[in-house]
Amino acid sequence: MFLHQIIDSSVGPLDQIEEVSSGLRLMISRTGAEPVSLALRNQQGAWSGFLWRDGEVEKPSSGWGNHATVMGYFVHRLWQQESTYEGHPMIGGTHGFLRHHQFGESVFDSENGSLTYRVEPSEIPLEAYPYNVALRLTYTLKNGTLEMRFAFENRENHSVVLSFGWHPGFAVGSLASARLTLPQGTYQREMAPGDFLDGTTQEVVFAGGELPEEYFPKKELPGSYLLDLAGVEDRQFILEAPALGHRVICDYAEAPYLTLWSNGDPFLCVEPCWGLPDSNPPVPFEKKKGIVPIAAGKTLTASLKVTPSFLPSL
Repeated sequence: MFLHQIIDSSVGPLDQIEEVSSGLRLMISRTGAEPVSLALRNQQGAWSGFLWRDGEVEKPSSGWGNHATVMGYFVHRLWQQESTYEGHPMIGGTHGFLRHHQFGESVFDSENGSLTYRVEPSEIPLEAYPYNVALRLTYTLKNGTLEMRFAFENRENHSVVLSFGWHPGFAVGSLASARLTLPQGTYQREMAPGDFLDGTTQEVVFAGGELPEEYFPKKELPGSYLLDLAGVEDRQFILEAPALGHRVICDYAEAPYLTLWSNGDPFLCVEPCWGLPDSNPPVPFEKKKGIVPIAAGKTLTASLKVTPSFLPSL
């Protein structure tokens, strides 16, 4: 059974869906189709939020003001906030236009427990992306897990390219005590001084376990860690926050890249990405590293799953 309601707020309508059996609740702002709360009922029956500033929709006076940004049709940054795509000028701030896009009313599927948001090509500012590519973005709650699915439909008679991803900030209570477990594999870190790729990489062969401080010290997270996951087979990342009693299992099996970021506040962004930031010096949009092609008339789908839970009490 799923409960659905539309909640009025100072920033506009919020779409809320609750899976009664698991006690998992999701709240989404139509600005950016961004989750602003992902919460579980605890043993006392109260809601416990797993996102940074969970449920707070007003912008803070300082610090990171988002919760779980949807990125697209490019991810992270463009050099000097501009690029060219096959000669077409592109202009855009961090993470692309989707984060500020005003989505219409979602479609609620009461049988499957999902909310779907749409972007038609006619809604895309010409300077943000030059081709006719529609988006369906679906959030589904199932057995205590949130699944997020992208579906990009190329309506052109030629191939197109783009990049996209999700920028969730998980509350940890204390960044120092938070534990992120990485699976075994060979990670290629894309070096990006100043948030732009410089063409160099660092290979990290890791046996699996907690985020290795010798390679990825938390004190440097404001600079982001961009990780190519081609050499990682099991792309499941586990974030534990003892200060809050929270655990989040991030199943990013389909994502080719992972970004880790925090500004030093008590949250950690564990971001599945289908693409990378711009490079310095820049190249045309269609030649950017990590860019994703979609054949003429085809639809590209990609998904991820996040499962929040509570740590066992000692």
